[in-house]
Amino acid sequence: MIINSVYSGKVRELYDAGDGRLIMLATDRISAFDVIMPTPIPKKGIVLNKLSEFWFNFTRDIAKNHLISTRISDYPLELQKPEFQNRSMMVQKLNMVMVECTVNGYLTGSCYKSYAKTGSFCDLALPPGMIESQQFPEPLFFTSTKAEVGKHDVYISFRQAQQIAGAGIMEKIRDISLKVYAKCADYALSRGIIIADTKFEFGIDSDGEPVLADEMITPDSSRFWPAAEYVCGVPQKGFDKQYLRDWLTGLGLAGAVPPPQLPQEVCGKTAQKYYGVYTAITGEGIQ
Repeated sequence: MIINSVYSGKVRELYDAGDGRLIMLATDRISAFDVIMPTPIPKKGIVLNKLSEFWFNFTRDIAKNHLISTRISDYPLELQKPEFQNRSMMVQKLNMVMVECTVNGYLTGSCYKSYAKTGSFCDLALPPGMIESQQFPEPLFFTSTKAEVGKHDVYISFRQAQQIAGAGIMEKIRDISLKVYAKCADYALSRGIIIADTKFEFGIDSDGEPVLADEMITPDSSRFWPAAEYVCGVPQKGFDKQYLRDWLTGLGLAGAVPPPQLPQEVCGKTAQKYYGVYTAITGEGIQ
């Protein structure tokens, strides 16, 4: 029996497992500037899947999440395939919230670019006198639209996010996001890793409550910095896709369509960054 994906995203394929369940497969595809690269990163999907599994289990005391199982023996028979091993999970089907949520612990990325020009980000005034990569007094919560594949996310104000998802839901999501980030950031720092920022996605379950979904605190959705090399005031070297973004930008190909094939050296260095943060956080290697 041939099982077709019911949804294909930038990185993941979703399969219907019946009874309100989905199988989410993390591929080795990588995107940058909202464009899917034509060259895969070896074992990247394994890193995304296993690191998300780690964080989902680590934060169950704070928030509900969609993870049911990562054992392929629990999947429908037609989906018990070797290619699903270590890079897939069975999850609860949810009504997804069409808002992406970001927690910034440090002034970096789009937040820094906006701050350098206006002193604010997403209609929120930020502390004066800060410099690039500086830690905020308290982590900050921001929201953006959840764009379709091939389109760009757009940062929006919290009030606009409330108009999309509902005021009460967004307040719960904000509180959960900040609590989850705080716990994970503290743990990562104990392992020598700074989580500078990260994105969360949520769905709504049958009880009308927000549930963490999709991926969680991976190199695709976060900026990870080695704590031992952290220097405030300059861009940081990270364990994430920033290396790929910088390579594309240096060639004037940021957001280019069609995107270029990635050289073996770029694939290899990107893969090592993904493997490195996984090992630092979990203490395990990638097989």
